[in-house]
Amino acid sequence: MAKNPRQKQKLLYLQKILLEKTDENHGLTVSELISELDDYGITAERKSIYDDLHILESFGLDICSEKTTTVRYYIGARDFQISELKLLVDAVQSSKFITEKKSSELIKKVESLASESEAKLLQNQVILSNRVKTSNETIYYNVDRLHDAVSKNRSVTFYYNEWKLNLGTTEKLALSRRRGGELYNVSPWALCWDDENYYLIAYDEDKESLRHYRVDKMEHITVTENERKGGERVEKMNLVEYAKSTFSMFAGEERELTLSVSKTLAGVIADRFGKNVFITADDNNENSFILKVKVNISDQFFGWLFALGEKIEIISPDDVRERFTAHCSKVARLYEKEAKI
Repeated sequence: MAKNPRQKQKLLYLQKILLEKTDENHGLTVSELISELDDYGITAERKSIYDDLHILESFGLDICSEKTTTVRYYIGARDFQISELKLLVDAVQSSKFITEKKSSELIKKVESLASESEAKLLQNQVILSNRVKTSNETIYYNVDRLHDAVSKNRSVTFYYNEWKLNLGTTEKLALSRRRGGELYNVSPWALCWDDENYYLIAYDEDKESLRHYRVDKMEHITVTENERKGGERVEKMNLVEYAKSTFSMFAGEERELTLSVSKTLAGVIADRFGKNVFITADDNNENSFILKVKVNISDQFFGWLFALGEKIEIISPDDVRERFTAHCSKVARLYEKEAKI
């Protein structure tokens, strides 16, 4: 019987050392592996290390070796490549709905999936200061509760916040509960990530329509015992297509538009609506194409349209074209006024 109780954990610690200390650019010799084990209070002989490496390799660990003046052992393939971990770090960094504190914690966990040397490469791209981040530390729990409600087919209640301007206080912008602190009661159907924020797509029985709620602005989410409503409506629509047609998660009346679009905007259209949209040639302009697409009409959509300028035009329906014309005129009148002194 081994005198040191950790001796029975030698295989586990050897695996830990290989995963943390080695990669294809950083290997360890058998002598160095023995020294690393000794730091954990575990003794080992050279022959036992060879046997242990064989066992770990048989278990599925990709143990590689490189022979120069001596033989060095390292972990080859891992569950995540360093390029994939960089993508995960970038996603966490750019996500507004994750607080700066939670972002740092999550990135640390992502780093643990790489060797210590590769983790330093991930640290080189970590820039969190001055990013616009939510201050809601309960975001993880909010997402978890909402997923739980969807899986259990239950409605949820919560308080919903919005930013308020308070010029007479030290905190000029502060979150305040909407509807005078009234408790919201909706049926959750999907979570959507749009413009770096998490949104809940839910059915509001009182409004008889789908609504969107920023998850980081939701407080005290409670999963009720009541079954969700609005299933019949959701079944008739494709939530993925619905999310694509809704600009910045602002709801509006869904309309099918015919647009004349410059060919130079092909990539913009694909990024916004996907590649499986209805496109035909524009008989009136060889430099444009005709796009038919369903869109939720809102000021946010008009803003997107305006930013594309003369390269896109609403052909029909006429009432939407007129609404956009009125929207542009209203903004133009603001700048036509004489400059204020």
